Amino acid sequence: MPAPLAPALAGMFDLTGKRGLVLGIANEHSIAAGCARAFAACGATLAATYLNEKSKPYVTAVTDTLPCEILLPGDVREPGMLEAVFAEITRSWGRLDFLLHAIAFAPRDDLHGRVVDCSAAGFASAMDISCHSFLRAAKLAEPLMQSGGTLLAVTFYGSERVVAHYNLMGPVKAALESSVRYAAAELGAKGIRVHAISPGPIMTRAASGIERFDELLARTSATAPENQPVTIEDVGGLAAFLVSDAAKMITGTVIPVDGGQHLLA
Repeated sequence: MPAPLAPALAGMFDLTGKRGLVLGIANEHSIAAGCARAFAACGATLAATYLNEKSKPYVTAVTDTLPCEILLPGDVREPGMLEAVFAEITRSWGRLDFLLHAIAFAPRDDLHGRVVDCSAAGFASAMDISCHSFLRAAKLAEPLMQSGGTLLAVTFYGSERVVAHYNLMGPVKAALESSVRYAAAELGAKGIRVHAISPGPIMTRAASGIERFDELLARTSATAPENQPVTIEDVGGLAAFLVSDAAKMITGTVIPVDGGQHLLA
């Protein structure tokens, strides 16, 4: 019979009293939703955003089941909208313990074409929404993390190797991962930890925009060492650990949660 966790160690996984912002919930099947549920299950109180009024009902289907005290529009393309979210967090809470950024986008024509053919405007848009918005959020979160905190981004192994049909998002996610490392180095002295979580293929609304994604999902499930697909609950479990006190000396990492797919050539 294994010995129970020591009370001090068990307490490290308790997020009671922590407050976090989740950016990127699209619907109940999104990675951000899986993470939000995990945070809440561990005791955290949340704030969240929705893209626009059309998407709001899909987001509230998730947030209405959680201790979500703040819900605001959060289209990072709109000037001042992200800043308004942090202004409300400042007014309502006065602090922030963690942030999850799960936002990614590339214009359809640029995403479906060759990387060398992508337009300057499409490349800039994908980088701004998928990468620079994380840095903007990090800067806005910094003054609210006076006692330290955790910033999480979501990436994919197409950043490191060529994945068929991932196309433009490969260079964009590579930039995001590099941004995570630099942010971790710059913010570490303030006790702010920064990570990128790298899930295996998961069928989300964002993934549906990638051509033949179902084939990638099936191939990965068949070839990964664990021979099963990753779920949003798997990602949520890792996210909850990373924002807990148990991970207080870990920062600047890109952590795969992919059933071992990253091991394969």
